[in-house]
Amino acid sequence: MRVGLFTREYPPQVYGGAGVHVDYLSRELAKEIEVEVHCWGPQRSDAGRLHVRGAEPWAEISNGTEGKFKGALEAFSLNLTQIKALEGIDVVHTHTWYVSMAGYLAKKLYGVPFVLTTHSLEPLRAWKAEQLGSGYAMSSWMERTAILDADAIIAVSSGTKDDILRAYPEVEPGRIHVIYNGIDLAEYQKTEETRALTDYGVNPAVPYVLFVGRITRQKGVTHLVDAIRHMPPETQVVLCAGAPDTPEIAAELRAKVEDARKNHPRIVWIEKMVTRQETIQLYSHARVFCCPSVYEPFGIINLEAMACRAPVVASATGGIKEVVVDGETGYLVHFDQDPVTSFPRDPERFAKDLAARINQLMADPEECRQFGEAGRRRVEETFSWTAIAYQTIDLYRQLIDHRKTAH
Repeated sequence: MRVGLFTREYPPQVYGGAGVHVDYLSRELAKEIEVEVHCWGPQRSDAGRLHVRGAEPWAEISNGTEGKFKGALEAFSLNLTQIKALEGIDVVHTHTWYVSMAGYLAKKLYGVPFVLTTHSLEPLRAWKAEQLGSGYAMSSWMERTAILDADAIIAVSSGTKDDILRAYPEVEPGRIHVIYNGIDLAEYQKTEETRALTDYGVNPAVPYVLFVGRITRQKGVTHLVDAIRHMPPETQVVLCAGAPDTPEIAAELRAKVEDARKNHPRIVWIEKMVTRQETIQLYSHARVFCCPSVYEPFGIINLEAMACRAPVVASATGGIKEVVVDGETGYLVHFDQDPVTSFPRDPERFAKDLAARINQLMADPEECRQFGEAGRRRVEETFSWTAIAYQTIDLYRQLIDHRKTAH
């Protein structure tokens, strides 16, 4: 069996959870089947059963297009490039709207089953219009067209399955399969190494609350910064936050951080996406990890923190509720969400509630230790990539066998 995995992100060009997912899934799948990864970039390699084929958007679009919709046009051009010469592929599997049309077109042109993993849904991310402008209409069309035509849709959580049925009621529920994200248990584990902390100005002797993620509305980092004013002034807060969606949200966050520093001088802002090993060091020594996302189909970042034995304070939304066990591996913070934007209806209340749980754990190292140990156990028992790869291969086989029977 040979699967064609389609993705925008692939190492070394990974900036989000979907890219992390495809990186690990492709390597785990390649232990059992042939895997051909089609990604956005200059990558090209062959290692055993894993074959990586990068491509670039059309030059006339990349160099000759202005406006926020440029990204959507680039994605569509890349989809066309990626499917022009597929050979020997038994099933196609796409990740995110950026490559969803490649799966749709491959199914039509090559007659192969089409699997689509949704890591987020465009109708539930109305703020993307800020980033993509009129391109948001195009990204929404690409996602909708593909998701309605896919032979199987993989939801990364039960909450995501519910979201799919709400956003796309035409989808037959039987076509949706829940397969969780996973984590490399050998790589993500607590380390005593602190070089990354000192390199980035974090004081290892002072307990800290940690955020790791992109600067985007979805990840809710501005809500965490708003929560800082409700924390003791000596609290050390480490914001590992880079890759802003827009200059506007970057400027907004900068203003909030500067304002918070007036009374809370121990704010360390690492304004870039750090290496995996550096992130593991930051997780390992955090007193508390905070995930304030307003929309999160799964929240792989919480798995990473839990694997490194960090207790988690996270928003009670989406797939996070299936990862973090409230009162056992951390605390879930509930908030009233706007049904269109997913933003908190009362952002000040959300900020205060985040701060209250963070303060509680920062003041109780023993509870943090217990939560951290429970988090590691939960990750080991439920979220290994080996189990996830086997579930995915089983789905491929079902679809291939069904197509053979039907013809």
